[in-house]
This record gives sequence, structure tokens and C-alpha cells, in this order.
Amino acid sequence: MKLRIATYNIHKGVSSIGSRPRVHALKQALTAMEADVLFLQEVQGRHDMLATRHATNWPEQPQHDFLAGDSHTAVYGMNAVYDHGHHGNALLSAFPIGATRNQDISDHAYEKRGILHCVLNVFDIDVHCYVVHLGLFASGRRRQTDALVEAVSRTAPPDAPVIIAGDFNDWGNRLSPILRSALDVCEVFDERAQRLSVSAMLRKLSGRGSVIQPARTFPAALPMLRLDRIYVRGFTVESAQVLHGALWAKLSDHAPIVATLQLKPRR
Repeated sequence: MKLRIATYNIHKGVSSIGSRPRVHALKQALTAMEADVLFLQEVQGRHDMLATRHATNWPEQPQHDFLAGDSHTAVYGMNAVYDHGHHGNALLSAFPIGATRNQDISDHAYEKRGILHCVLNVFDIDVHCYVVHLGLFASGRRRQTDALVEAVSRTAPPDAPVIIAGDFNDWGNRLSPILRSALDVCEVFDERAQRLSVSAMLRKLSGRGSVIQPARTFPAALPMLRLDRIYVRGFTVESAQVLHGALWAKLSDHAPIVATLQLKPRR
């Protein structure tokens, strides 16, 4: 039972330079991913000024509904609200969606952040999905990570499959050990690299720990910083890759991560 997923900060559907609309091209790119579930950040629910300025290139629907199309169902978690619109996280799923909840984890008034929790029915199994976008400051990210740990511990049974994905803004990779320890998750590149790398496994067995790093995803044109993550529990990671290059550099300042997961047998 395989599941193809992706996480992507879409930069509100505009180019990172010049704020030119990219929503239609984004929809084509997301469709080409053939992902069953997409975890999206910086999704523009409404923006009156851009809709007026780019009337011929700006869809009438909210971005999450437009990007979902007929193949997926969209759930939107509104985080930042302003006079001319709002934006937040979204989850697009080809599987039925049950319960949903958006939790405000903003650390201060000038940087609104949230956790969007959706329970998907995947092959008759409840999979708990959390779309995350953490703040720019280390102290705030730590508090938001504590809130994430509390939210997952409270809402997902200990034996339930879990996927946590999004923009963690954690370029120093300081949050992975916290999440691994508290939630028994692994990051998709950690598990894949540890499975493939004998030297990494030997380091782990020797007590020196793993030096595996998340993938570089920012900036999309030439990824240097490790900002975006997918953490899983109850899955085997079959493949994981960052999509970058000229196409993706035009769509957003982040590069997306796509992973193929295999559900582990339930105990």
C-alpha cells in the first residue's frame, strides 16, 4: 500500500522576484507530481489587490480549491489575515478526509503560523497528517515545536500512522532530534540515507549518532538551506527527492520534496 506525497511552500502563488502570478503554472506542476497528498504552505486564500491587478491570470477560486481541481479535496487553514486577504496552510488529498483542525501557534502578532491537522482514510486506515509552517526565529520555532509535539501526542493514537510536513525554517537542523525523541518519527531523507549508507549506520552503532541531514530546498534556483521536511511514523520510505531547476525556480522560492511511502503492517 503505497502513498506518494509532497510538501511545498508555494510563495502565495507568485514569483519570488517581481511577484508575478504563477498559479496556473503551479497547478500544472503539482498535477505532474502525481502526488496523492500535498502539504502546501503560504497558500493565498484571498488577495484582492493581486486579483484586481492580474485579473486574467488570477483564478476566481481560492488557491487551495483551484490547485486541488477535480482530483483532490482541499482543506485550508487560515493563519494570517489582513484587510485585502489572508493566507495559510492547505492539504490536498486524493483520499477521503475526515476530521480537520487548524491550530494557531503564532509566537507573536507579526508572524502568524499554524498547524493544519487532517485525518485521511487511506486504504481503510486513519493517517494523521499535519501541515506545518514554523517561524523565522529560533526561540519561537522551539516553542512552536513543543506545540506540535503536544498536538500530535494529543490527537494521534500512539500506533497511528503520522505524516508531518512543511516549512520548518530550521536551517540548523536543531528540531529533528526533538521530534524523533518525542514522537518516534523519522525524516524521509534520514531513513532513506541511513538505509542506504553503511557508514552512517556504523556511526550510529558506534554511539556517535547520525550525521544525516535533511535535504536542501531553499532557494529553489540553487538550494543551500535545509528548510523543508517530511517526518513520518508507521511508514517505510521508498524514495525521496527534491525537485529543483529552472522550472521550479520560476514558481516559488522553495523547492518541493516528493516522497513515496509504504504503509507498515499494523501491529
